Amino acid sequence: MNISRIAAFAVLFVVTSVILLGSIELALRLKNLDMRNYDIEMWRYSKELKHISKNPILGHDHIPSSSAELQSVHIRINAEGLRGAEISTSQPDRRIMFIGSSITLGWGVEEEATLTEQLERKFEQDNKNAEVLNAGIGNYNAVRYVERYLTKLADIPVTDIVVQYFVNDAEVLISQDNFIIRNSELAVTLWRIYSQYVNGFGSMGSLIDHYKNVYKPTSQGYIEMRKSLLKLSEYAKKKGIRVYLAMTPDIHNMKDYPFTFIHDEMRRISSDLGWKYIDLYPAFSKSTPEEVWSMPGDPHPNALGHKWMADAIYPILAADN
Repeated sequence: MNISRIAAFAVLFVVTSVILLGSIELALRLKNLDMRNYDIEMWRYSKELKHISKNPILGHDHIPSSSAELQSVHIRINAEGLRGAEISTSQPDRRIMFIGSSITLGWGVEEEATLTEQLERKFEQDNKNAEVLNAGIGNYNAVRYVERYLTKLADIPVTDIVVQYFVNDAEVLISQDNFIIRNSELAVTLWRIYSQYVNGFGSMGSLIDHYKNVYKPTSQGYIEMRKSLLKLSEYAKKKGIRVYLAMTPDIHNMKDYPFTFIHDEMRRISSDLGWKYIDLYPAFSKSTPEEVWSMPGDPHPNALGHKWMADAIYPILAADN
């Protein structure tokens, strides 16, 4: 075969591949217009409401004063990078800031139904002057949300901080951001399939083993989580800020809940730090995925789940003045 024919075949192969991949990309984008694909909506979240942070520990942060429709829910970000309205210009009797990841943010939940908004209404109904701020941000762990608070949000005067801790907050996070993944739904879909295959989280048993490794005292993620929470504790003590840890369960399987060992560990850590511990497992203990998931395939708590969390947390917050 001469060089010209080889070149012609190469050109034909490239052109055919581009057309094929472009067609698949277009088909995926049309299919996902219904906003029902969790992975794609999370990808859109990273594109429309986040930017790369100058702080490498954070990886990414919210774009101030931005908004988007994600998973058919409107999410607005204020000038400080928090979800919801702008912070009050007057200092209320209590200002409570929730820090955490996408559950705190209220992924898949309308703003007025989020945990923080429901708590603020409870204070108002009891004639208590309190403001509850939502500093949740998706794809964060304890290291990231503590770092974000201490470096970007500490100038906001607060009386209380609630660390809404989730079972995976001791994992080491590695940012995956490149031009192809950032701009292609096909690339996101393939990466998700590859990640699931490599990590081997196809069964509950393998996931339990994964978390047992994560929470070993010698694991990097566990060590860094402990350091971050200690750093927050020391800062809060200097400033006279009360801190609570709200332990949030994984709501995949509440009938035979497999992660009580994580709850026990975080209870012990909270006690060591002098924080009040709030276990949210009882609030979900009798729930089913169909009842409380944001949508099929998305195990974030829906509005009902946020109500249960608010009902569990409010009495403990309200008891402190």
